[in-house]
Amino acid sequence: MMNKEFRFSNDEVNTSKILIRHSLFNIQRINLIKQISMEIKVLGTGCPKCKALEKATRDAVAELGIDANVTKVEDIVDIMNYGVMRTPAIVINDRIVLSGRTATVPEIKEILTKQ
Repeated sequence: MMNKEFRFSNDEVNTSKILIRHSLFNIQRINLIKQISMEIKVLGTGCPKCKALEKATRDAVAELGIDANVTKVEDIVDIMNYGVMRTPAIVINDRIVLSGRTATVPEIKEILTKQ
């Protein structure tokens, strides 16, 4: 059996280093998020889109393994107190991060990791 020697160009090495740094940064960011407790509220009156956003939010929290309290707010007066005019919406730690549309689990995970 012959041993083959692999040679990488400088560009390939630099690209690999960047990808590794980026991956390590994301891992560190997710680990930090797991340590921070979040108060997440899904605002919506109970329509199918609101229920879908609540499920996607709970799934995203579970997949990330973060410490979060997810609650559903359906009372229209409470929703209006947040200044939300279009539902569904997501509020994280009293800050509106999504309003007027639903989102996929990957989108919500991205939102959660930016908080």
